[in-house]
Amino acid sequence: MSLFHGLSAFPITPANAEGVVDTEAVMHLVGHLSKNGVDSIGLLGSTGTYAYLSRIERCRVLRAAVKAVGDKTPLIVGIGTLRTDDAQNLARDAAAEGADGLLMAPVSYTPLTQEEAYQHYASVAAVTSLPLCIYNNPTTTHFSFGRELLARLADVPNIAAIKMPAPAEGKVAQELAELRASPIGKLSIGYSGDWIAAEALLAGCDGWFSVLGGFLPQLARTMVTAARAGHADVVSQCQKALLPVWRLFREFGSLRVAYAATNFLGLASAQPPLPLQPLSLQDQQRVVDALRACMEACATNHLLP
Repeated sequence: MSLFHGLSAFPITPANAEGVVDTEAVMHLVGHLSKNGVDSIGLLGSTGTYAYLSRIERCRVLRAAVKAVGDKTPLIVGIGTLRTDDAQNLARDAAAEGADGLLMAPVSYTPLTQEEAYQHYASVAAVTSLPLCIYNNPTTTHFSFGRELLARLADVPNIAAIKMPAPAEGKVAQELAELRASPIGKLSIGYSGDWIAAEALLAGCDGWFSVLGGFLPQLARTMVTAARAGHADVVSQCQKALLPVWRLFREFGSLRVAYAATNFLGLASAQPPLPLQPLSLQDQQRVVDALRACMEACATNHLLP
C-alpha cells in the first residue's frame, strides 16, 4: 500500500502555550495511534500546529515520534513555512530524523500566484527523495490550487499525493472522478474535512487525513475498514454516531475540539500555542458530552472491538 493510502491520523502536538514540545507526551500519543492500527501518522499538520513551532521544536517532535514507533507506523511530516529555503531545510531535517514522507501547505503572507506556488513546490521536491504530499487547505492558507497547477505538479518528481479539502457535501464522488480522469489522477488523492469522511471513503478516495484518527483511532479505523470491505451500512452508522462531534468541528474548528478531546481522553495534557486559546470550560464540556454520546452510539451498534 502507498504511504498516502488508508487512514492517516493527525494528532495535536503536545506542547505548552509558548510552543515548547512535551516529547514524552508526543511519544505516548503517537504510540497509542500506532498500537491502534492507523496506516500512517501525520505529524505537524494543521492540527499539529506546525506554523507555531520553531525548526528546533519541529525536529524534537519527529525525533520523539521515531523513538516511539520506530518502523511500525510510517510518519508523514508537515514542512509548511513561508520561505522556500526554509521549507527545503525542513525537508532535509525530516529526512535526517527518519520521516517517511512529507506534507507541505503553501504558507504565505503576500498571496502566492499559481506560478509562485509551482516554483515553491518544485524547488522543495528537488532537494529530497521523500514522497511529498500537496496540502490543499484554502481555508487556512487562503491559496486555491487551480486544476492546471495541480496537473503541472503531478509531473514533478517526488510529488506523490494531494490532500484535498472538503467540497460541498454530496460532491465528493464527482470531484474525485474528475480528478482521477485528469493528469492529476497519477497522484494519490485523499481528503480531510472529517465530516465528509464517510462520503469520501465510500467514493473510494485513496486516503483519509483524519483529525478524528488523532484521538479516536479505533473508530476511524472501523470506518476505513468497513469502506474497504464495501460495508456502507457500517460506515453510515459510524457517521451517524459522529454527528455530534462533526457539529463541533464545524462550529469551533477541528483544532480546538481536538485539544479538548485529546485532553479529556487522557492521551495528553496540552494547550494550543498562544495566541490560540483553548475552548471555554463550558464548550469543553460540550466536547465531552459529544464524545460520550458518540461512544454510547458505537457501543449500541457494536462498532468498536
